[in-house]
Amino acid sequence: MAAPAPILSLKAVAKSFGTFKAVDDINLDIAEGEFFTIVGPSGSGKTTLLRMIAGMEQPSGGDILLRGERINDVPANKRPTCMVFQSLALFPHRTVGENIEFSLKIKGISKEARKVRALELMDLLRLPQSCYAKSVMKCSGGERQRVALARALAYDLQILFIDEPLSAIDSKLRKTLEKELKDIHRETKKTFVYITHSLEEAMVMSDRIGVMQAGKLVQVGTPEVIYSAPNNRFVSEFIGDVNVIGVDVAAGGLLHATSLDTSLKPPAVPQGFSSGHLVIRPEFLRFVTEPSEVDNAVTGRLYNEYALGSRIQYQVRVGEAVFVVEKLRQQAFNGVRGDKVTIGWDAADSILVTD
Repeated sequence: MAAPAPILSLKAVAKSFGTFKAVDDINLDIAEGEFFTIVGPSGSGKTTLLRMIAGMEQPSGGDILLRGERINDVPANKRPTCMVFQSLALFPHRTVGENIEFSLKIKGISKEARKVRALELMDLLRLPQSCYAKSVMKCSGGERQRVALARALAYDLQILFIDEPLSAIDSKLRKTLEKELKDIHRETKKTFVYITHSLEEAMVMSDRIGVMQAGKLVQVGTPEVIYSAPNNRFVSEFIGDVNVIGVDVAAGGLLHATSLDTSLKPPAVPQGFSSGHLVIRPEFLRFVTEPSEVDNAVTGRLYNEYALGSRIQYQVRVGEAVFVVEKLRQQAFNGVRGDKVTIGWDAADSILVTD
């Protein structure tokens, strides 16, 4: 059976400001009902891309298709989509209920029907119904986030665009809202296109992730693929702590690590690969008694350790290189700073990437 047609397609979409290419030749299909997150550092072009597909910026080139129909020239207010801004853009002089009901009022929906729908959305967003008549300016940060989402869902939308809504919220509340957003997506079955600079947010919520670098979409995949099989050094380093070793292919099917002046057993070597980087996630490194316990081992000094809640990270200095080892708290390493230690990993737990 053929896969269903995507709800949103980008065909060679580009945006230039003078000679600067903010978005460069993006091709992407997003499935109906998908939670798709675009992630990248500041200046990578992710917000410009979102503004184009939401109708607030005109592409310099390429086509944006909604259910197969070109919508480049359709203004934002004529599209069956809605945007939740980083600033939330709530009406400060209105109540929670009035904010949520705004689009319904514009459509001429009766006051009674508007309130019924607003209360339904408040239940969905876990906003107490007692907040209905509350001034939005008296709401907490988390409540305002929920009001903005409820107002967006009140539109007759097909796609909800969300631009970094959690960036200004404290860590504990952010983790709660990440899970709630994923629950809301599942319950509404709407298509969500989400923008963030935080890979942690993307990993928690998304069906697929697109990583942007300098205006280009450099990798698209599930959270598992993006994390475990990054296709270049930028992606591998952007998505969390990582150990990166510069290597060249050497004789005998081995790798030569220049910075360590040693040979290493590689994972599967991509066709045509001659030099690049060996990437090992901290959780795949382990302290060993004998080098023979692992495929690859290096010896250095225990430099520091950091308690990260349920996990502990260790820094091990090997010459000029610094390795990061991560363990669950119950598997903590019993060592003292300055101890000589050997760490290692199996070849299959590493990956080769280019620049």
